[in-house]
Amino acid sequence: MTTHLPLRHLLLALAVVAIWGSNFVVIKYALDTLPPMLLAVLRFAIAFVPACFFLARPAVGWRNLAGYGLFVAVGQFGLLYLAMRSEISPGLASLVIQTQVFFTLLLAVRLAGERVLAAQWLGLALAVCGIAVIVLHTDGTTTPLGLAMVLAAAFSWACGNIVGKRAGRVNMLAYVVWSSAFAVPPLLVLALLVDGPERVTTALVAADAGTWVAVLWQSFANTLFGYGCWSWLLARHPAARIVPMALLVPIFGMGASALLLAEALPGWKLAAAALVMAGLAINLFGPQLLRRSR
Repeated sequence: MTTHLPLRHLLLALAVVAIWGSNFVVIKYALDTLPPMLLAVLRFAIAFVPACFFLARPAVGWRNLAGYGLFVAVGQFGLLYLAMRSEISPGLASLVIQTQVFFTLLLAVRLAGERVLAAQWLGLALAVCGIAVIVLHTDGTTTPLGLAMVLAAAFSWACGNIVGKRAGRVNMLAYVVWSSAFAVPPLLVLALLVDGPERVTTALVAADAGTWVAVLWQSFANTLFGYGCWSWLLARHPAARIVPMALLVPIFGMGASALLLAEALPGWKLAAAALVMAGLAINLFGPQLLRRSR
């Protein structure tokens, strides 16, 4: 691993978090034509094929791959897409989904007996205050149901993190690609049950070039390019240099939604974002600062 972060690597990391953040606007655009579960089916089917022909299956059990695919693809993105159809704005969705960090922490405590430091409890408390601000200001663009669905999506993502951690050190891009194979069948069943074959067929026929570009962006830019570059960077630099940049995802998400979708950013929304982001930052940097101060 290198001891410094070259400019081109920094720019690559910023490009990845910009793609991940602005992707919430792309999701909203695609949902104008495609039902949520159908969008998820297309995203993960295209992410699996043709990448599976170029990436070897990681050396983990099929059960582990299936668990990750079900939690992340079906649980996380299925719920996120459902919520974003009409129950929550893209900017707030990009912020609330980051609570997966705290769900992961609490699951690690419960399942692996990991110890939580005082700084991490403080970070969790700030994030909860931020979510409380959102609850008190739900309006026509964000509803309590939408907020609950995105929190449930964040919890499912956290479950996927625990499953992924048990896989050990693997090629994360290959891991995501091969786990997608287990996501497509249940998502397709859900699409047919929730929306019906006629609605699915109608949506596919109605999809124009812009819709398909949005779908391909989900699969190639957000999944393959994003995870591929992130894994490449983590293999060459300490995690402490790369991971903190993920804090910029909600910034790009809320900024892109305000710029491209005219999502309002009133004071309460900025305050909620500040609380959640502060909580995330304390959770990330707090333990390191405490160790250095001793």
